[in-house]
Amino acid sequence: MVYFGPVSTLTVFWIIAIIIFIVVEILTTALTTLWFIGGAVVALIASALGMSIPVQLVLFVLVSGVLLFTVRPYALKHFNPKRSPTNVDAVIGKQGLVTARIDNGHQTGKVEVDGMEWSARSAVHQQIIEEGQMVNVESVDGVKLIVKPESV
Repeated sequence: MVYFGPVSTLTVFWIIAIIIFIVVEILTTALTTLWFIGGAVVALIASALGMSIPVQLVLFVLVSGVLLFTVRPYALKHFNPKRSPTNVDAVIGKQGLVTARIDNGHQTGKVEVDGMEWSARSAVHQQIIEEGQMVNVESVDGVKLIVKPESV
């Protein structure tokens, strides 16, 4: 083992890794590298205790993986609990009224959903949906609603 003063180079490596993970997390604020910080801290402790490189790497991977797959979903759910769906998220699954004929071939069509008019396309490529028909919003592609005629 190579020593850099009283501290091993492995210990310095884990300290640098922790700093990099912290900087990336601060820059992204997306809970992407937070889990690797925990793994690097455990590996740093293992390094300071003189454990071998394979043990440090295994601890890093295990702790990071456990944090990523167990704590991350919970944290994402509670990170911003006041987040409300956007208009686009809210219209999926709703019914709308065709206000202008939907024809994918001519790239035309409009649908009114909850009082707002949206550009629309049919989920079935060749299907034309006439004005006045009711449709269900299947998904959103950019700023266009993808719709299917309402089942009768």
